[in-house]
Amino acid sequence: MSETAEHEVETTEVEAATGDGLTDAERERRAAALAEVRTFGDPVLRSRASDVGEFGDELAREAERMVAIMHDAMGVGLAATQLGVLRRLLVFQAGPDARPTAVANPELEWVSDELAVAEEGCLSLPGIGVDVERPLHARVRGRDVRGEPLLLEASGLEARVLQHEIDHLDGVLILDRSPRDQRKGALRALREGTSYSPAADEDAEDPDA
Repeated sequence: MSETAEHEVETTEVEAATGDGLTDAERERRAAALAEVRTFGDPVLRSRASDVGEFGDELAREAERMVAIMHDAMGVGLAATQLGVLRRLLVFQAGPDARPTAVANPELEWVSDELAVAEEGCLSLPGIGVDVERPLHARVRGRDVRGEPLLLEASGLEARVLQHEIDHLDGVLILDRSPRDQRKGALRALREGTSYSPAADEDAEDPDA
């Protein structure tokens, strides 16, 4: 999108990849980005953000910063509340070939009756994944960083990411939309500082898995 500058990863250095497939520089950038993100337990994540009232260069710079953090953290979306800023602003990039987009004052104008369940993670819930059922298609209305109207017709991953980030702006987390047993497992993992995913429950039920 024209109003946000795409953050480019430096490719001039030749670096050894680590065991997780990341270079040392990528690992450092990701750690620095994640350090900017508020995590579970921070009250700001349960707060409803206020509408953006002023548009222009300052908001554009904020969106650029959010896109950079999203990229370095290897996420596909980020809400301003995750950075401790209670403004209704989100950025997303649902796929490597998509352009990063910022949406101010997003509203879910319409969602489909057709639903889909998929495992979702969240930068604010490190190491946690839970199943979330969401409408497969969504229409989101909002404004760009210059205040111009935006209308997004989204499907699949893009629709899911938009709904996830709008939830953040309303103080809603994926734990609130997950099955009860998964929520309990995820909360236990968060307390213990471990990881959780629905697959872990399946493995526990099937000792031969």
